Amino acid sequence: MGEFTIRRFVTQVTEDRSCEGVPADRPLRKVVVGAILDNPFAGRYVEDLSPAVDWSPELGALLAGLAVRALGEPALSYGKGGIAGTGGVQEHVVAFITTPFGDALRKAVGGGAAWVSSATCVGAAGTPLTIPLAHKDALYVRDHYDAVTLFPADAPLPGEVLVAVAVANRGRLNARLGGLAAADVAGRDGLT
Repeated sequence: MGEFTIRRFVTQVTEDRSCEGVPADRPLRKVVVGAILDNPFAGRYVEDLSPAVDWSPELGALLAGLAVRALGEPALSYGKGGIAGTGGVQEHVVAFITTPFGDALRKAVGGGAAWVSSATCVGAAGTPLTIPLAHKDALYVRDHYDAVTLFPADAPLPGEVLVAVAVANRGRLNARLGGLAAADVAGRDGLT
């Protein structure tokens, strides 16, 4: 995969079948796929992080493709995120998940119109990563305001970054707070 070396992929799938004692009409599936890769910027100040940005569409397409396949049905919500190991800084992981990475995620889910929610931080190996989820076509679909937490075991090491995408097949179970419904966004500009 180009100039960055991937040590490991991590895939996490959860499926919620009930909530508050109420069986779901359709289970809520959430998938997170992460790549743990070497951080060539770790341990020093590097002004130009563009190599990560330039390579990120390839990484985004790979991770999103794996996530969509693991989901096994259309993705209606998405998000992205990452953790820089303690030898790096937050800006290092952000470089991997900018717009080109997000565009690859949008393409993999069949075209998302909405901004892709994200979260990044610096953390030691084993730091959980909570990725916000939102509807892929409209940020204001309230029942899709959600999150999923990846537990990456021994990653990232100090000289690594963990970069991840998340997808879900529906909104929260038992959502009942009103607002814009997913059915109301068909054909609308999701960025409004």
